[in-house]
Amino acid sequence: MDLPQIALPAGYRWRTLTADDRRLVTELDTWAFPSGTSHDDLDASPSPLTWDRAIAVEAEGFDGLVALHASYPFEHFPVPGAELPTAGLTWVGVHPQHRRRGLLRAMIDLHLARTAERGEPLSALFAAEAPIYGRFGYGHAADDLRLDVPRGAALRDVPGAERHTVRIEVASRERHGDLVDRLHRAAGAAPTGMPGINRPGWVTRETEALQALHWDDAPAQRGGRESRRILIAELDGEPRGYVTFRRSLKFEPTGARGHVSAGEVVAADGAAARALWRALLDLDLTNEVSPFILPVDDVVTQLLVNLRAAAPRTPDNLWVRLVDVGAALAGRQYAADVDVTLAVTDALLPANSGVYRLQAEAFGPASVERVDPEFDAPELSLDVRELGAVYLGGKSLAVLAAAGLVTVHPRPGQRRSPLASASTAFGWPVAPGASWVF
Repeated sequence: MDLPQIALPAGYRWRTLTADDRRLVTELDTWAFPSGTSHDDLDASPSPLTWDRAIAVEAEGFDGLVALHASYPFEHFPVPGAELPTAGLTWVGVHPQHRRRGLLRAMIDLHLARTAERGEPLSALFAAEAPIYGRFGYGHAADDLRLDVPRGAALRDVPGAERHTVRIEVASRERHGDLVDRLHRAAGAAPTGMPGINRPGWVTRETEALQALHWDDAPAQRGGRESRRILIAELDGEPRGYVTFRRSLKFEPTGARGHVSAGEVVAADGAAARALWRALLDLDLTNEVSPFILPVDDVVTQLLVNLRAAAPRTPDNLWVRLVDVGAALAGRQYAADVDVTLAVTDALLPANSGVYRLQAEAFGPASVERVDPEFDAPELSLDVRELGAVYLGGKSLAVLAAAGLVTVHPRPGQRRSPLASASTAFGWPVAPGASWVF
């Protein structure tokens, strides 16, 4: 395939990849991300990659790949009130012998150029190291919630929860794949039960390769725990929620100590969630339950009588980069009426730099046009990184301004605060976040 003309340091060259390069990819990946699992075991699991979106770097005189990046084609990436095509940047790694030579910068330049060529207004990622991607224009757009919930933790009562029945089975794609996919999509589309109020960033596994890896249950995927199980809450025979999990158990002098590692906890409403959590927290030979990723506003934060005892943590979740500022701003909805002029800077994609007038009605269509600052002076100035941080509605423009990262330019005689109105409009009723790491 023809690649955009992005230069590499002397002695390096781009290499397009195919499925035949799987072992080379595995070998580089375990250099970048050390693993105790053998290459054969890693290669026995399905590869999640979309191969025509995976590009490597080779070096003269070096056996193997020295760097790699890829992206997932998220055609239906949820943004506030809508969906936009998005490149899910992933598998970014550099061999330790070839670090600090500009390879990462070249790969990001290539990724952004190809993303723009494909007409994807956004790029999103999970950061293995938080300090890396801000300098490339990615904003910290979402957090997630991690808990260690003691067995038997008290939950508040929810009307209707007692009407649910729960079944526990060995999880398999053949038996549960459609159920999980349907409930997961529904949970992102209207987590509050209000049509149109979606959960931004609630990305689904859109490709067959991603689905195949998700359901793979080879021993190498288990981390010493049991095979994957699934707990399903039903109401009158209709599935209303699920949680996937694996248990581990060891016997100590004081007795059995068990741990439940939960995957996704997805429920159609509070009653189904309450039924799921009650069953999950009542498994025998268990001391605590640790869900992997939850939204920061997950209903369990309101159901737990003592949330503090679950030791809540909120690490970073999605990072978002606007590749086409105009298309991205026009492609989402806003939580309040807004008419604001934004001066945006973008060092990596200079075509994004400029002044944009954003106009939108609350939860309605938005329009964006580039304007001449001489005739339509900007009211707010910010870098594309900060725009990415607020884009999904989980971070506040006002807080970024308080930190000195957004500049306000009040107009003479202006009665309204452009910062307050824009900050309200960019927010969203539901916290953003993805339920799985890509």
